[in-house]
Amino acid sequence: MSTSYAEPVLTWYARNARDLPWRAPDATPWAVLVSEIMLQQTPVARVLPEYLSWIARWPTPAALAAEPAGEAIRQWGRLGYPRRALRLHETAAILVARHGGTVPADLDALRALPGIGSYTAAAVASFAFGQRHAVLDTNVRRVLARLVAGQPWAGTASSVSVAERRLAESLLPAEPAVAARWSVAVMELGALVCTAAGPRCDDCPVARECAWLAAGRPGVSGAAAMAGAAARASGAAGASGAARRRTQKYEGTDRQCRGRVLAVLRATDDPVRRADFDAVWAGQAQLDRALDGLVADGLVDPLPDGRFALPGSAPLSR
Repeated sequence: MSTSYAEPVLTWYARNARDLPWRAPDATPWAVLVSEIMLQQTPVARVLPEYLSWIARWPTPAALAAEPAGEAIRQWGRLGYPRRALRLHETAAILVARHGGTVPADLDALRALPGIGSYTAAAVASFAFGQRHAVLDTNVRRVLARLVAGQPWAGTASSVSVAERRLAESLLPAEPAVAARWSVAVMELGALVCTAAGPRCDDCPVARECAWLAAGRPGVSGAAAMAGAAARASGAAGASGAARRRTQKYEGTDRQCRGRVLAVLRATDDPVRRADFDAVWAGQAQLDRALDGLVADGLVDPLPDGRFALPGSAPLSR
């Protein structure tokens, strides 16, 4: 481990880390796991209120497993990608049935849970149990690419390369607890300072060692560089707001249609008829496609009488 990286990054984190509930000393492994699932493809600001409500209602896997899957989908609200709620419910049931109602510390056991890949397993093992693993999310990959390799990692590769993993592992401190803290510190550095569009290099604790900065910040457009400079000059907390990437269209998409359907179901404890969905979406072909997809994904139960309900939330005789 290069102490020229470790000491300044860990010191910076101690002074600048956001006060997030899943980082609290008393956060349980279940709380950490829930936060990691919620944070997949979703920003912290949107996750925070939903996380607090979820943990207040279901502080343990057993509490969630005792309720129908439909209640998890209802509680998920507008967080997006609701299959994550279904996977959390499946995970809770598995934890109760196979692990005594607790989250396992073993990396392979974590990977075997629904919806948990290599990143999430490593994050839970590190942040909940203080283990020594390379935790490679987008922020960490970008920081290490710039800091060590001098490359403007653009986030185009969805899978972590062997070279990236070897680099991350080579930088881990030997002591597991310190390695876990290093992992979250680098993640926070990428989220707050070494951002994609407007990196705040003047505020970076390892700017002097950064190969990318020494090379003249290759790959950053003039607009992004200017926007980042303007944000630094104004003291803005988040330069990532500058030169934003184009966002994917949402209005009129199948995703929006699916969200409208689920909103109708979440708003009532009773099954609903097909006509109830017509009131929130005009395109019949798209609505049929959305319903078929939601049923196939296990997010909606079609009932024998032609009505629809959240999974397990309505007796068939109702």
